[in-house]
Amino acid sequence: MTDDEVTSSNTADDDPGTVRVDQFLSHPPTKVWRALTEPDLIAQWLMPCDFRLEVGHRYTMQTRPIPATGFSGTVRAEVLAFEPERMLRVGWRDADPASPSGADWTVTWTLRPEGRGTRLFLLHEGFDPDNPLQQRARNAMGGGWNSLVQRRLADFLDESAPH
Repeated sequence: MTDDEVTSSNTADDDPGTVRVDQFLSHPPTKVWRALTEPDLIAQWLMPCDFRLEVGHRYTMQTRPIPATGFSGTVRAEVLAFEPERMLRVGWRDADPASPSGADWTVTWTLRPEGRGTRLFLLHEGFDPDNPLQQRARNAMGGGWNSLVQRRLADFLDESAPH
């Protein structure tokens, strides 16, 4: 294992309404927080957006559509709550009101100082266990979040200048 160890709970016997990711990043909470909250940094590892760290701020993110899950490719997001360098909670919905996905999720990032680094927890909640499209989305996003956090965010933090 590397310094960036990942564990997640995305198996079929876990809560079908939730994706969880738990990762140690060998960077201080200040640096991880910046990567989660500064639009130019978010764009480098997640998706371009017009994010602003302000409760109630609404913004959009664009990615590729996923027809198998009913996802249009555009996320309409809203900052729901935050505690600087500790927690960020964002609401995510499919921007297409006619989307069959019914996506209405909450993504919460929690940062905890650990040694010389940060333990980062991701909790993506609100998947309807009775909606087959949402369960496909949960399965896809479980793997996607692990890849994004484990590879893209960790690599981005490793390659960017210290802060």
